[in-house]
Amino acid sequence: MLKDFRDFAMRGNVLDLAIAVVIGGAFGKIVTSLVNDIIMPPIGLLLGNVDFSSLYLNLSRTPYANLAAAQAAGAPTLNYGIFINSVVDFLIVAFAIFVLVRMANRLQRPKTREVPTPSTKDCPYCLSKIALEATRCANCTSQL
Repeated sequence: MLKDFRDFAMRGNVLDLAIAVVIGGAFGKIVTSLVNDIIMPPIGLLLGNVDFSSLYLNLSRTPYANLAAAQAAGAPTLNYGIFINSVVDFLIVAFAIFVLVRMANRLQRPKTREVPTPSTKDCPYCLSKIALEATRCANCTSQL
C-alpha cells in the first residue's frame, strides 16, 4: 500500500499540480499586492482620495470613526471596499490565466499537414480507380 501511494504521489501529474498550487499561491500574493498597493491607490485618488480598503457600511446604530474601530468593537459591517479590491484582484488573476492558457494552446496546436495529392482518379464510365497518368481504363478498357 505504501508503494502504491508513493507511485501515485510521484507521478508527473501530481507533482505538476503541487508545483502549480505553490506557484499559484505566490502569484496570488503578488497580484493582491499589485491591486492593493499599485492599482487601487491611483483609482482612489482619481475618485477623490478614496481608500477602497476602508469603505464599509455600518449595520449597527453606533457610529464609528473607521472600519478598524467598528471591527474592534465587533460591530456588524458590510466591507464593500475590500470586496471591490478582491474583485479587481480576481479579474487580474483570471486575465493572466486566460493569457497563459491561450499561449499554451497556440503552442500545442497541431501544424497543418499537407494534403497528399491524389495518385488515382475515378473512371468516368465504370467508376473504378485508375492511375492519374492512365489513358485507358484497365477494367472497362474505355479511352480516357
